[in-house]
Amino acid sequence: MSKQARHFAIKEIVSSYDIRNQEELRRELRKRGIDVTQATLSRDLRDLGVGRGIGGQGLKYMLQPEAEVKILRPLVGAEVLSIVANENMIVVRTLPGCASSVGEYVDVQNHPEILGTLAGDNAVLVIPENQRNVEELVHFLKAKLIEGM
Repeated sequence: MSKQARHFAIKEIVSSYDIRNQEELRRELRKRGIDVTQATLSRDLRDLGVGRGIGGQGLKYMLQPEAEVKILRPLVGAEVLSIVANENMIVVRTLPGCASSVGEYVDVQNHPEILGTLAGDNAVLVIPENQRNVEELVHFLKAKLIEGM
């Protein structure tokens, strides 16, 4: 089992279940055929930015937004082809099939002047809070998506 596959499984489990401790997580991983030591699991959780937060039944492991940004950042730079805008909206063109990950990356930025995003197959519609912010948001998106700042 590769580290990448193990990390994927951990992210999937933490996102899908209320996991309250490492032993519960180890049991879920074992169900998927992944046997891992406590030390390796602790390292994986740190690498992935998994922390504890309040869930439905108390404290549980969850992927932190900063970690999601860290994970998605290397991917989105290679997936973005262009960023264009008119006076009302911004369109981010991507490689085919990549718009959802780019849209998710924009969403986790939690920019207060972005109302939301809508992703298709190869384009993301970014909806600004108002017309006055379009040019500023284009610069922000170029910095985040293309230049990696």
